[in-house]
Amino acid sequence: MEKSIFTKEYAIFLSHLRAARKTAGLTQEQVAERLGQTQSFVSKCERGERRIDVVELRAFCQAIGISFADFIQELETAMQQRY
Repeated sequence: MEKSIFTKEYAIFLSHLRAARKTAGLTQEQVAERLGQTQSFVSKCERGERRIDVVELRAFCQAIGISFADFIQELETAMQQRY
């Protein structure tokens, strides 16, 4: 099994995470502040250099202002459209 950070699915996830932040009109710095993290942390997560778990993803969603359930549903739709 291929490491998940190198899959097409993970690339779609990262793209969706960045798009959600940008749609919310937030910078990486603003999200980082809301998370209590650095801008570098957010950047590494968005580029796939640092893998985030489901608890961290939920925190990202809260920081961005999107419900976790909505984010997952939109991600699932995006993945289904790509295959």
